Amino acid sequence: MTKLIVNDKEYRVNVKAGVPLVWVIREELKLTGTKFGCGLGLCGACTVLIDGVAQRSCVTPVEKVEGKRITTIEGLPDNHPVKTAWIREQVPQCGYCQPGQILQAVALLAQKPDPSDQEIGEYLNGNVCRCGTYPRIKAAIKAAAKEGRR
Repeated sequence: MTKLIVNDKEYRVNVKAGVPLVWVIREELKLTGTKFGCGLGLCGACTVLIDGVAQRSCVTPVEKVEGKRITTIEGLPDNHPVKTAWIREQVPQCGYCQPGQILQAVALLAQKPDPSDQEIGEYLNGNVCRCGTYPRIKAAIKAAAKEGRR
């Protein structure tokens, strides 16, 4: 039995060691905002926050996060500055990558409250958007940073 703390709620799951966290989140906890993309940690669709740090849940064995605080897109309040900026800047097209992009942006802003364009590009480099909304993503992050400085 593995104890997980997801979105400030405690869960106990009975899964084999080595099962990727993404599958536990989606299949056991039924939190489907976290997406499965490549399964290799390369696309960022499965990004969650683990103790505030952006991590790829498709390559994170569930036993490695026991007792740590995991935040999925469902755990981010609707009025979070990144979420509201995402809507204002009309970032989503297909929306598949958005949960991972948003959580990666939240982690970036926690480290760098006023990131440069270059820092945004470098930090989000591993999050792939097939629709190519990168300029809107950057604008949303800048807007959220500005909102956070108010």
